Amino acid sequence: MAKPKTDDNLIAQNKKARHDYFVEETFEAGMVLQGTEIKSMRAGRMNLKDSFARIRNGEVYLHNAHIAEYEQGNRFNHEPTRARKLLLKKKEISQLIGQTQQQGYSLVPLKVYIKNGFAKVLLGVAKGKKNYDKRETLRRQDAKREVDRAMKERFNG
Repeated sequence: MAKPKTDDNLIAQNKKARHDYFVEETFEAGMVLQGTEIKSMRAGRMNLKDSFARIRNGEVYLHNAHIAEYEQGNRFNHEPTRARKLLLKKKEISQLIGQTQQQGYSLVPLKVYIKNGFAKVLLGVAKGKKNYDKRETLRRQDAKREVDRAMKERFNG
């Protein structure tokens, strides 16, 4: 029997991404990290706010992802917002190039987690939402919350 998926190994999540974008497809990519970066990530000191991925020279890079400096890192510490290379297969990269060249599409990191001892990032091919789409999403969430609250009161009441 398969183990249920848990987010125990979740390091950082970009909650604003699903609010600002329609995520159409996701890709899992490995990250090339320096020694103190993974230690800081395991301590949960990472932020994906305002981060994005870009394809350059046939390679994918993660920009503006903030990994705080490791406290015991002394002179071997890393730069917190440096561009980090992401590891994908050539076929996946060519697929991403084709999808992101369309008007309005971009690569957005959705979450970072540890899988089998390796840091992974979940990239989403996303199209930006307009303001009225964001309002509609919020309206739908509020309605769902009200229904859930009413059902809970009715059955637990």
